[in-house]
Amino acid sequence: MKLIVGLGNPGARYRFTRHNFGFFVLDQLAEDQDIMMSQTGFDALWGKGVIAGQSVLLAKPQTFMNLSGKSVRKLADFFKIVVEDVLVVHDDLDLPFGVIRLKAGGGQGGHKGLISICDSLGGPEFQRVRLGIGKPAQRSAVERYVLEPFTESELRILPRIIVTARSAILEVISSGIKTAMNSYNGMVINDLIQEV
Repeated sequence: MKLIVGLGNPGARYRFTRHNFGFFVLDQLAEDQDIMMSQTGFDALWGKGVIAGQSVLLAKPQTFMNLSGKSVRKLADFFKIVVEDVLVVHDDLDLPFGVIRLKAGGGQGGHKGLISICDSLGGPEFQRVRLGIGKPAQRSAVERYVLEPFTESELRILPRIIVTARSAILEVISSGIKTAMNSYNGMVINDLIQEV
C-alpha cells in the first residue's frame, strides 16, 4: 500500500492559501479516482482506494502544518506502510510558481511540515511532489507569504498545475518515481506548458 499525503492547514481561514497547495492536489486526485476522503482518525481526513492496480491511502493531516508528521506516523504505523511508500505533496518556496519537481528523499528546505514528517518517520526517504509557490523578496515575509491566498494571475494557472501534479502522482503509482521524474521534472506550467 502507498500512502499519499497532501500537506496543508485545516480550517476555513487557511483554505485557499499557498500553504494548502498539497490539499488542493489531493482533493483533485481523490475526486478523479472516486476515493471518498471521509474517514476521520489518525489526526487526518483520509480514504482508501485502488489506483493502477495498487492499494492507496490518501490523507490530509488535520494537525496544522508543523505537526503533520504526527498524523503521517500514525497512519504509516497502523497500515504498516514503509517510509519509501510514503509520497508527500507540498508547497515549495524554492521553486517558482508553475514548477513541479518530484524527488525521493533529500532535505526539507526549511519546510516545517517536511521536517515534522522526517522526524516522525525517522528519516527523509519518503517521496515528494514539490509544488512551486515562489518566494517573497524579503526572507522575513515568508511566514506571511505562505499563509496568503494565491494572486489572481496565479489562480488562472492553478487548475492546470493541480491537474499536472495529479497526473504526476498517477505516474509515480503506475510506473515509479524515477519514470515520473523523467516525465515531469523540467516542466513549467504557465500560459503555455513548456519544457525547460
